[in-house]
Amino acid sequence: MSNAPAKPFVAQHAVPAGVTATRWWWVRHAPVREDGGNIYGQSDIGCDCSDTVVFRGVARFLPKNALWFASHLRRTHQTAEAIWAAGLPMPDALHKDRAFAEQDLGAWQGMNRAAFFAARPAAIASYWFAPAHERAPGGESFNDVFARTVEAIRRITALHAGRDIVCVSHGGPIKAAIAFALGLEPGAGFAFTIDNCSVTRLDHLASDDHSGWRVPMINQQPWIADPSHDKMHQPA
Repeated sequence: MSNAPAKPFVAQHAVPAGVTATRWWWVRHAPVREDGGNIYGQSDIGCDCSDTVVFRGVARFLPKNALWFASHLRRTHQTAEAIWAAGLPMPDALHKDRAFAEQDLGAWQGMNRAAFFAARPAAIASYWFAPAHERAPGGESFNDVFARTVEAIRRITALHAGRDIVCVSHGGPIKAAIAFALGLEPGAGFAFTIDNCSVTRLDHLASDDHSGWRVPMINQQPWIADPSHDKMHQPA
């Protein structure tokens, strides 16, 4: 056997020379238990952060020294605080940006979820409240969510190129971010399941003459090896 040193292993996530990688770590907030079975959308209600095993798993998984963002809704703030309490060093600031809020479902908010869906026409490929173009009365369409999410991604990526960015957000904006990274229409994001507390990573790669996205993981659940935490699986 040769005594020559082995060539270093190069992971698929390696960044080529001359390329700047900005890594977005999206975390969906913890489960909501106080909705009474009703649609909550942008209603500012809390979440259940009691499962310490889940948060320890997420805390071990996320990068240190990242920039942190969240929506203006407190369930994202509570989720971030639970991750820090589980062992991840607290950042200097949690930047709150309304662009990362859940879809404003207007007059649909407060309606019984089961009754709402029972009254809607079947849409096999939707997996959401309505087709992407349909605006909730007094609220937003998913296309609106996509537009504001993409604007914020572009703005923050330009300002903080080369950084790790953790964004604690909601199912809607995370689906929008995935569709954007893959170059898909907004509604194509509906096909992706995003569980509570799951981690989705989207890497923006840019050189002098090219830029694009790489998708290392979607809906990663660091605690998944322990079946006692299946209650965290509430698809968005």
